[in-house]
Amino acid sequence: MISSLANMFKIRDLRNKILFVLLIIAVYRLGAHVPVPGVVYSELSKLSAQAAEGGGVLSLLNLFSGGALTKVAIFALGIMPNITASIIMQLLSVVIPKLEQWREEGETGQKKITQWTRYLTLTLALIQSSGFAYLFSKGNLGGLGGGGQATGIHILGQNPALWRFALVVLTMTTGTVLIMWLGELISQRGIGNGMSLIIFASVVSTLPSEIYSVFKADAGLAKVSVILLIALAMIVGIVFIESGERRIQVQFAKRVVGRRMTAGGSTYIPLKVNTGGVVPVIFASSILYIPTLFISAIPTGGWADSLRSFVNDYLINPRSAVYIMTYFLLVIGFSYFYNMIQFDPTRQADFLKKQGGYIPGVRPGKATADYFAKILNRITLPGALYLAAIAITPVLVLAFWNIQQFPFGGVSMLIAVGVALETMKQIDSQLMMRNYEGFLEASKGP
Repeated sequence: MISSLANMFKIRDLRNKILFVLLIIAVYRLGAHVPVPGVVYSELSKLSAQAAEGGGVLSLLNLFSGGALTKVAIFALGIMPNITASIIMQLLSVVIPKLEQWREEGETGQKKITQWTRYLTLTLALIQSSGFAYLFSKGNLGGLGGGGQATGIHILGQNPALWRFALVVLTMTTGTVLIMWLGELISQRGIGNGMSLIIFASVVSTLPSEIYSVFKADAGLAKVSVILLIALAMIVGIVFIESGERRIQVQFAKRVVGRRMTAGGSTYIPLKVNTGGVVPVIFASSILYIPTLFISAIPTGGWADSLRSFVNDYLINPRSAVYIMTYFLLVIGFSYFYNMIQFDPTRQADFLKKQGGYIPGVRPGKATADYFAKILNRITLPGALYLAAIAITPVLVLAFWNIQQFPFGGVSMLIAVGVALETMKQIDSQLMMRNYEGFLEASKGP
């Protein structure tokens, strides 16, 4: 492993790409600590404490921003608007024929989709920044931590002027656009996927403070040791499942192209056990936080207090059996939903038929589509159960022990380990192209 690390920096081109990525990440982390102009700095510490204690949607958004949201930094929104825009464009490409046509046009169509994703990211960033600025002005952002009630944390001060409100919206929106540009720079000139690496940096940057919070809560050496063992087991499980795939063998017949005959050959289509990645967990978490947003908007008194009490006790309380079971079922349901969008059996069968390929023993056309659907359903179930288990393990630990925060959440572990694996594979391919031993090859041993 040490020799592989040395090989990585021997190649000038690869070394420059890695240093470029580190530089961009450093710029991103700097922007995550610079507050937006116009905020009351004395209120920021109260907001950070509320996010650590309450959890909820505020903790999730704070995770993806690397702690920038509770610091009300210029990168407070993080990469989340771009992630949401990308997911929306993927979902719309299934129902809008024009987007589906662009997706099939190759590189030209992908550029058009990317451009519209940028426009949608800008729109979402403007909406989210306006929403947060409104909550800042009303002293209600801390209510997103789980209680749904105003906490009196006035980030913009009492009755802020319109110019201060507009300045916060403009700064946070511009910060999101800048993050999107930094991510594209990493993808173009660095190594790995820029958006994924920015999320990875955000998640990893919050781990030290979360681990310290467990020690600070006097959890005890035994509990801390068990938490570390659970985290290690989760990492091993994620690496094992994320590397698993079902390979479907495909045979290509000889074809005449112009005056030349192309030779046939065989290859395979890899279907990952966890095709959806972390997206089903994000979908499930977003659905579970809708009740929190709802009770934050309703008035107080009478039926509203009864509804708020029911939601707080059962729907947004991580220690509630109803919350845990709902979370588990939502992750499984969204796994099936997103996998069918990611891999369309009918479209894949038609594409394979046009290329002159076939699966040995399976007739082209509808039979191939049915075969793809059968395989996809079989591998989706273990993948969905794996995702649900990773997602609820920290929730079960929180419910079993009186710990306010689990430092190795399911979303953060999936992102950190998944992005690390993908980046290592890309570095490995660069090393192998230049006849150097890679990380993964070195780990296999002689």
